[in-house]
Amino acid sequence: MKATLIVNPSAGGGRAGRTLPAVQQEMERLGIEHHVERTQSLQHAGDLAQAAVDADEVAVAFGGDGIVGAVAGALRHSDGILGVLPGGRGNDFARVLGIPLEPVTACSVLKHGTAKALDLGQAGEQTFIGIASCGFDSEANRIANDTRLVRGNLVYAYGAIRALVAWRPATFHVSLDGAEPKTITGYTIAAANSKAYGGGMLLAPDASLEDGMLDVVMVEHAPRRRFLRLLPTVFKGEHVRQPNVQVARAARIEISSDRSFMMYADGDPIGELPITVRCLPGAVNVLTPR
Repeated sequence: MKATLIVNPSAGGGRAGRTLPAVQQEMERLGIEHHVERTQSLQHAGDLAQAAVDADEVAVAFGGDGIVGAVAGALRHSDGILGVLPGGRGNDFARVLGIPLEPVTACSVLKHGTAKALDLGQAGEQTFIGIASCGFDSEANRIANDTRLVRGNLVYAYGAIRALVAWRPATFHVSLDGAEPKTITGYTIAAANSKAYGGGMLLAPDASLEDGMLDVVMVEHAPRRRFLRLLPTVFKGEHVRQPNVQVARAARIEISSDRSFMMYADGDPIGELPITVRCLPGAVNVLTPR
């Protein structure tokens, strides 16, 4: 196989850049012919992925979920193949697929993995691989992206705790597959293509990348102290048992709210409410370990 290794050197606090020489050495040992393209722009990453398709090469995204999502979006509905080497803070897409979180070890999936057609999500005009969410999550993501005090996947928990201090309930209107909108007052509305976000938080524990549907998680109002106690249970997906958490499934979700929110997915802002989110079934071919 031939591969274009699309690297964000600053991902994971520079982890991708630091481990790049070892990754290249392992790819050479495995007999994977490749060349490296460095990028710090998601748009540029998408352009490089398209060039890889044109050259009949596997587009390998080495970084966090943001760059993986950008490459996946560029490959959608094409014959291109996406390879994933986790090098960011959360690495939730790799985690859900069972790709080793150590990038050198993950090189084996590029060599021996199987290409599977997996779903993508689309919010407005932007695609995503994981979970698109808004409301309380908008504030938590913004804080996590801005902070330099906390490193690694704990940055998302830090963002959530900081966001809780100033949070006031929002009112959302959510329509599933064209049905009459339901009104939700509380914290978060999320459309999940995958199970996890935020470095291992199983927000949608039953979501599948292969079912052509999105799991819609709606977190209604609860007192701050109760919500704070609820946060650790998200890492095991146990929060969905709580009475203030609703889960539904739909292929198309329309979301609006009583105040302005930016929707985030794969760690990055992708659009403002009101917004329509949909599933794109089997839109991208991904090398997986099984």
